[in-house]
Amino acid sequence: MLKSLVLAFRPKTLTAAVVPIFAASSLSYRLDHNVNYFFMALALLSSLCIQIATNLINDAKDFKKGADDQNRIGPIRVTQSGQMSYRQVMKFAYFFLTMAAVSGLPLIYFGGTPILIIGLFSVFFAYSYTGGPYPLAYKGLGDLFVVLFFGLVAVGGAFFLNSGHYGFEAFWLGLQVGFLCAVLIAINNTRDLFLDQKVNKNTLAVRLGLKGARAEILTLLLLPFLMNFYWIKYSILGTFLPFLILPLAVKIIFLVYRTEPSPAYNKFLAMSAAVHLVFSALYSLGILI
Repeated sequence: MLKSLVLAFRPKTLTAAVVPIFAASSLSYRLDHNVNYFFMALALLSSLCIQIATNLINDAKDFKKGADDQNRIGPIRVTQSGQMSYRQVMKFAYFFLTMAAVSGLPLIYFGGTPILIIGLFSVFFAYSYTGGPYPLAYKGLGDLFVVLFFGLVAVGGAFFLNSGHYGFEAFWLGLQVGFLCAVLIAINNTRDLFLDQKVNKNTLAVRLGLKGARAEILTLLLLPFLMNFYWIKYSILGTFLPFLILPLAVKIIFLVYRTEPSPAYNKFLAMSAAVHLVFSALYSLGILI
């Protein structure tokens, strides 16, 4: 069961939880020379638990709603493949939601109401992404959810815990991180576009159509690089180091435009996770130097 459970965590997507914490900490150190490592460790743990819980709920709920069946072209899902039961997967999801809440309690104590609100909404929307009466992923709001919670909220919350305030810089960085993270779900949904249409899973890719979905991926990949010129007043290296990963981003765009939705998109998904991680790592390194 352990191997199946780790598979259900979707390890390749967990950069979504890690990147915002490190990027926000680097920015806080650059602006305020302050990083609370204890808070950041707790924030990282809580963020990882939220991400894992979201993935588990998605695994179980997509199977229950019929979105994952024998025609699936994405990576193996443990509920659909019978490796774990719906009930087992949901039990682990609730466990990780509880762990996220527990690890966040000290952050709420020191961070106050803003962190409490972030925590409550994060837990609520982790479930509501594919569960509940209005599942966001089935209404075309999944991409917005990712930009908001794995970008603006995660970066803003971590920056606030480190510095005690929230500024435009945290907002701007949150958008950049969120856009690159949203590329993952955009590629995932473009891959599944035709299958999702059949089960009335109205992702943004389904709503936009293949042409629009490709344009979304192009925009989400390139916009963070253009936005990075904002940082030139703070750090030359922080501005230009991330451009080292631009060729990979351009390659992904080229591949997406010339490839029909198919299992090939699984490779594009891994490449996009690399862009998300490396862009943020290079930004963090540059702005710290």
